[in-house]
Amino acid sequence: MAKLPEDRSESGFQDFKPAWDRHQSIVEANRCLFCEDAPCTIACPTHIDIPQFIRKIATDNVRGSARTIFDSNILGMSCARVCPVEVLCVGDCVFNEMDQPPIQIGKLQRYATDIAFDQGWRFFEAGADTGKSVGIIGAGPAGLACAHELRRQGHGVTIYEKREVNGGLNTTGVAPYKMRADRAIDEAEWVLGIGGIEVVHGVEIGKDLSWAELDAKHDALFLGVGLGPDTPMGLEGEDLPGVYGAVDWIEKMKTGLVDLDHVAHAVVIGGGNTAVDCVRELVGLGVPVVTMVYRRTEAEMPGYSHEWRAAVIDGVTPLWRSLPTAWVGADRLERVRVTALDAACRPLDDSEEEIDCDLALLAIGQAKLRDLVAGLDGVSTDSKGRVVVDDAMATGRAGVYAGGDCVNGGKEVVNGAADGKLAALGIHAWLSTSS
Repeated sequence: MAKLPEDRSESGFQDFKPAWDRHQSIVEANRCLFCEDAPCTIACPTHIDIPQFIRKIATDNVRGSARTIFDSNILGMSCARVCPVEVLCVGDCVFNEMDQPPIQIGKLQRYATDIAFDQGWRFFEAGADTGKSVGIIGAGPAGLACAHELRRQGHGVTIYEKREVNGGLNTTGVAPYKMRADRAIDEAEWVLGIGGIEVVHGVEIGKDLSWAELDAKHDALFLGVGLGPDTPMGLEGEDLPGVYGAVDWIEKMKTGLVDLDHVAHAVVIGGGNTAVDCVRELVGLGVPVVTMVYRRTEAEMPGYSHEWRAAVIDGVTPLWRSLPTAWVGADRLERVRVTALDAACRPLDDSEEEIDCDLALLAIGQAKLRDLVAGLDGVSTDSKGRVVVDDAMATGRAGVYAGGDCVNGGKEVVNGAADGKLAALGIHAWLSTSS
């Protein structure tokens, strides 16, 4: 596996939510009501027993707390940092209904899991060898969670990863003020520490290895392939230097260096969470003027409102109900031509203007990998290009399961972890009954 350079662009970012110490954590844990029918647990996609792990922190049983977390979510360390707890567990805390500050569940989860991670505690062992082999495509959150659970069940696992690093979007896509790439890679290695999981890097399915070859190698498969490249806008001038897909640019920033020396004005197109991450990252990297251009209003943007509020505090300027129509420049990007839109997203007459722009990031979505899975008979996609699965994460082809972004269209790390574990249990059940 390749090693990340130490002078990455992301290295200058500080923790947006600094870790708590023992005293802070125990005090907060003792505020918890330990609800029997805890809505926070229901809200968590991996259904961690939140009252249980918090009670153990309150009694200073950090090891027991961490085990409770990891038993449900082996990626509990990264999820403590990157989960949008405001709309998941914390958002459903009963204290919200009592006009009291909700329990800071993410902070408490980070406290316990960071100690476990830093101490190198191991909670799980590989099960007795079943003689069965599972191939996993993708070393992201879904693939890692699936692999770990399969090893607990005793199955052999090989992960095929096209990049030279593990972790998927945890490594290449998470905002560095939440978690840096090296921490994600270290977590992946910790997960793989259960033993018996082979990771083959630099392998792209359908190019370096065919589906037929995979079928021949393994008794079952799990597709954790994520999403495809950034969606282009197809505008005039889009090939100018200075215009990038947002996900591609974020990966360069997190795993290497991006040159912003001559960037004075940056625009980000989109209103989702990736766009919000981008504008905050650009401000954090020192770009003087950062504008987010979105075709609808603030109330209609799909990005989390708490993240956008932080972006506004950082100094980001919004341009609502606006749409780029062309990228303008000679040898590189110099300006963006923008038109105003009405409530139905139709261009308003005589509303075009040009804005100074040295850098543009397109955060309007990622392509779905229809062509990739089309090579596997029986695996189908829906009208939005997502792989179709049943409640056990099984596709229409026997022995082939899927999860993560390729199934949910692009949700959170915790959703990928939940999908991966659920698929592993489905695979285990299927392998146990198949010849």
